Parts: sequence; C-alpha cells; structure tokens
Amino acid sequence: MTRRDPRPPTTADVAHLRRCVDLAREALDSGDEPFGSLIVDAEGRLLFEDRNRVAGGDQTRHPEFEIARWAAEHLTPAERAASTVYTSGEHCPMCSAAHAWVGLGRIVYAGSTEQLVAWRRSWGLPDGPVAALPIGEIAPGIDVAGPAPEFADELRALHARWAGVDDRV
Repeated sequence: MTRRDPRPPTTADVAHLRRCVDLAREALDSGDEPFGSLIVDAEGRLLFEDRNRVAGGDQTRHPEFEIARWAAEHLTPAERAASTVYTSGEHCPMCSAAHAWVGLGRIVYAGSTEQLVAWRRSWGLPDGPVAALPIGEIAPGIDVAGPAPEFADELRALHARWAGVDDRV
C-alpha cells in the first residue's frame, strides 16, 4: 500500500508543482503529451527538470524516467533518497519502477492516475496499452502526496487539448 505523506503541501511544493504543470504545457505546445517533472534536493534546490518527449516514437521518454536516469548518474544513493520528485501527473508503472529501483525519495504529483483515467473515459477514449496503476501498487515503499486539487481544471484542459476533445464545461 502507498505510504501517503501526511504533510500538507507547502508553498514550495505548490511552486514546484506549478513548474511541472508549466513544463507539461511546454510539452503540449511542442506537440508532445502534457507531462512535466522535476527533482529537488533535501534543501529544495532544483537539480533537474524535463518534460515528455515521446512524440519522436520512444514511449519511454517520460520526464520521470529521465529523472531516474539523471539521478542514477549524478547523485549518491543518500542524495537520491533525500530528494523529492514533483510531477504534473502521477507516475505510470514504468516510471514508478524506475523511481524505486534508483532509490529516489518522496513523490508529489498534481494530477492522479485515477483522474486521468476518468477524464479519458469520459471523453470516450480507450485505455492505454499498460495498466493504469497507482504508484503504491508498483512501489509501495515510496512516500507520495497528491493530487493537488488546485491544478485539476488546468490539467484536465491540457489533456483534453492533447486528446483533441472539446471539454468546455
């Protein structure tokens, strides 16, 4: 079972999530799926950020996976464990596994897998080729916090735009 982080989101958490949502928008504006992520050290300093880059055909180019690769090359195991990964959308199973295998710390996400699946189904879209499982079912030892309700409408609009659906409510 996922270890829910009992700490309420801090001003810094919300600021980092804002950057992730902005990265998701940058991805979408570049013709890619709307996801963005970043990693900070134990003091909250930005270490690395990225956005989705799957439009070129490599479906493993998720920002969370890129963060795991970057961290494995640039951080000690202790630094990885003390880090926090912020992301616009909850990690998929591939990214959850990479996060756990590399030994990264806490995850804070703006939008949940449950939300994204519900939005896509409400628009009549098919499920993806991989089961949409929450982080805790893949990597149960990781502390997670999310979703952040203040980003829900914006994320839904980004995903609707990506899907090419009119989602005006």
